[in-house]
Amino acid sequence: MDSIEKKLNEFKSIEELWQRSHWMNDLHPLGKLLISVIYIFTVVSINKYAVTPLILMSVYIIFGFVIGELSFKTGIYRMRLILPLVIFVGVLNPFFDKEVLLQVGNIGISGGVLSMFTLMLKGFYAVLATYILIATTSIEKICYALRTVHVPKIIVIVVLLIGRYFYIMGEEADRIATAYKLRAPNQNGVHYSAWGTLVGMWLIRSMDRATIVYESMLLRGFKGDFSSEKIKVRVIDVAYPLIWITIFILIRHSYLFL
Repeated sequence: MDSIEKKLNEFKSIEELWQRSHWMNDLHPLGKLLISVIYIFTVVSINKYAVTPLILMSVYIIFGFVIGELSFKTGIYRMRLILPLVIFVGVLNPFFDKEVLLQVGNIGISGGVLSMFTLMLKGFYAVLATYILIATTSIEKICYALRTVHVPKIIVIVVLLIGRYFYIMGEEADRIATAYKLRAPNQNGVHYSAWGTLVGMWLIRSMDRATIVYESMLLRGFKGDFSSEKIKVRVIDVAYPLIWITIFILIRHSYLFL
């Protein structure tokens, strides 16, 4: 139960970030989505031995957390499930890198360590860039941006509804777990004999709540698309992504001038 409450509180804190009165939150979602995608592709495309451009790419992460008034510690904590995978892949990389395996002696060892470091750093950057997008852009705005670039409607709607219903299912799970704990205060966890009943009740209650939410969306004018919710494009909405994309290109090719 405590774990469920903790997850719900984390989700609420992200919603609070969406509702902030901050200029980065007010930027057009398409621009922020393009920046994030291009940043990740740029980072991934940097040569595994080009350390300088990779370190320079941290300017976007630093800007996002400092200027965006986001907590770096909180960002790392919320991405805690993905970061160990990034570290694991980075550690294994030298053992599967043919260039490193073909080298011998100190050169091979140093090359393996360097490729491991850069791969881990790339994954680290990608995770934090995604967090900056999530922390400054609501799920509805991200879905709007996806539809703007003609991502299939069915995919966008599924993403939107998952975002809406995830919290509902979490709330129902918390209520059921609380009720069970009150009826069995001396019991550790849920007894296996009650699993089927509780899961069935959880799904039924979640479906009822989801139906109410969907009907509320329809009453508010939702028609399965975002055509009636146009977001105006301002000068800063165009200038902001163009500036960052230019910076990414310059950094990407900076090793040519070093």
